[in-house]
Amino acid sequence: MKITDNPLRKIIHIDMDCFYAAIEIRDNPALANKPVAVGGPAEERSVLCTCNYIARKFGVRSAMATAYAKRLCPDLIVLPVNMNKYREASDFIHEVFSEYTALVEPLSLDEAYLDVSNSKHCQGSATWIATEIRKKIWETVQLTASAGVAPNKFLAKIASGWNKPNGLFVIRPHEIEDFVKDLAVEELFGVGKVTAEKLHQFGLKTCSDIQKLSLTELTNQFGKLGHQLYEQSRGMDNRQVEPNRERKSLSVERTFSQDIKITDNCNAILLDLYKRLKDRLQKYEPDREIKNVYLKIKSSDFKLSTLEKSCHLPNFMEYEKLFQEFANREICSIRLLGLGVHFTADALTKNNQQSLF
Repeated sequence: MKITDNPLRKIIHIDMDCFYAAIEIRDNPALANKPVAVGGPAEERSVLCTCNYIARKFGVRSAMATAYAKRLCPDLIVLPVNMNKYREASDFIHEVFSEYTALVEPLSLDEAYLDVSNSKHCQGSATWIATEIRKKIWETVQLTASAGVAPNKFLAKIASGWNKPNGLFVIRPHEIEDFVKDLAVEELFGVGKVTAEKLHQFGLKTCSDIQKLSLTELTNQFGKLGHQLYEQSRGMDNRQVEPNRERKSLSVERTFSQDIKITDNCNAILLDLYKRLKDRLQKYEPDREIKNVYLKIKSSDFKLSTLEKSCHLPNFMEYEKLFQEFANREICSIRLLGLGVHFTADALTKNNQQSLF
C-alpha cells in the first residue's frame, strides 16, 4: 500500500518539557531532584497543571486532583500557579520561533507548530532548524524543549513526544509507512479511552489493523471519526499551519473547597466570576465579536452541564437567567461553576491566513 503526503512540507512541533514545573525548578535549583508540581492546594480540591518527571514516576499527571496526587506521592511539592512568569518565558520562546519562520501556530504557552518548508535557515534542513531552536531556547530561558519533525502536523506532534524529555525525533517522508503501521490506536487524535475500547472490540489495535478497512467501512462504523481514522492510520494530514489561529472561547471558573447547594444564594459567586470574565475579555479579546454566553456547572457526582444563550453583549443578568434555568430543572450540590463566551469567527483573519499559503 502506497502512503502519500506532500513530501515538500517540513513541519516542526515544539513542546516544552513540564513547562510550568521546569520554570519553578529553574528559579529554585534546590527543587531539582524532588517531585514538583504546579497547581492548586489539595484542601481546595484543586487540580495540577503540570508536574516534573520525578513526580510522574509515582503516577502523578497533569489535570489530576491535587489531593489524589499527594496520596500517590506524599513528598510531592505543589507550587502555586504564576502565570505572569510563565507568559514571560513563553514570549521569549516564541521570539525564537519567529527567527526561523513567520508560519508559527501557537497551541498554548508551551507548544507550537512551525512550518519551515520554505525557510532558508540551516540550509533548509528542518532537522537542523529544530536542533538550533532547542539550543536557542536553552540559551534564552534555560528550559528544555522536545521537538518532532515530519511532513505534517499529525506526525510532527506524535514525534515530539517520542524522545521526551529534551529530545528530537524525525519522521522523513519515506519513513511514514513503517512508522505508522505499528502505532497504537491510542496515539491517534480523537481516540480517548472509550473510543480505544470500541476499536479494540473490533480487533483494531494498531494503525495497520485500521488500514485493512475501507473508508466506507470506517465511516459507517465510527461516523465522522472514521474519516479521521482512515487518514491518520496512513500518516496523512493536510492541515496547514495557521499562524493567526483564533481563540474560539474564553471562560473563568471556580472549584469549591466544599460543595455549594443549588438552593444557596449564589449571586455573589456569580458576580465575582462575571467580573473576572469581564477583566479577561478586556485584557485578551477586547475587540472580538461575541456569539453567545454560557454557564458551566459540575455537580458533586462530577456530572458536567453546560447552558448557553445567544448574546452579543454579555451582561450579568444573562448569566443569572442561565443559572436560574439550571436551578429550576435540577436540584444538586455544585462542585464547580464557570462562566464563558463563544466568539464569532473572524472572516477577515481567515482570509489573511489563506493568503499566506
